[in-house]
Amino acid sequence: MDLKAQLARAGRVAVERGLVVGSGGNLSAREDGADRFLVSNSGTWLDRLDDTSFSMMDVNEDTIPPGANPSVEWRLHQLTYRARPDVNAIVHLHPQLLVLLDAAGVGIRQITTDHVYYLGQIGSVGYSRPGSVELATDAARVAEEHDVMILRRHGCSALGGDVDMALRRALNLSEAADLTFQSCALGCGDEINFPDADRQDLRTI
Repeated sequence: MDLKAQLARAGRVAVERGLVVGSGGNLSAREDGADRFLVSNSGTWLDRLDDTSFSMMDVNEDTIPPGANPSVEWRLHQLTYRARPDVNAIVHLHPQLLVLLDAAGVGIRQITTDHVYYLGQIGSVGYSRPGSVELATDAARVAEEHDVMILRRHGCSALGGDVDMALRRALNLSEAADLTFQSCALGCGDEINFPDADRQDLRTI
């Protein structure tokens, strides 16, 4: 399956799971370590992506090529690729429960083995205007040490060596937010987090 088809499939899954509404969110991918990457176009709905829904951008060029129409967040993807040569796919979504919990100051609790394995430590990016260089720069800095991050009042970004891994991380982050909300309703505190003593063992599987 080529990169466009992989991204289109990821977009459909994201919308089906309610992790983005309308034309929110954006996706990107590149061949392993390549200098050019595909990113979803401005205004595209993630469950309606096809071969015409992407722009090809350069990791090292700070201008939009003639005829391209990338998402306003294209720099968010570009600067993260610069910071992380090992990353070949980025899934940027707007899970509303995740955003709500973060805005309320509730830390996302990692409860299951999958949360620990796929997420690691969750990064946090302060608010900057969507599409701004400031947001892209801050996210790239956080990406140096995190595979998933919450963008304050905005959404999340999940990184991976391929599209499937980036999507898995985004889905697990959203699930962790769902379980965090449920644990709060049950009156559970941070003690419900996965035990620190067992975390490192899982991350090496």
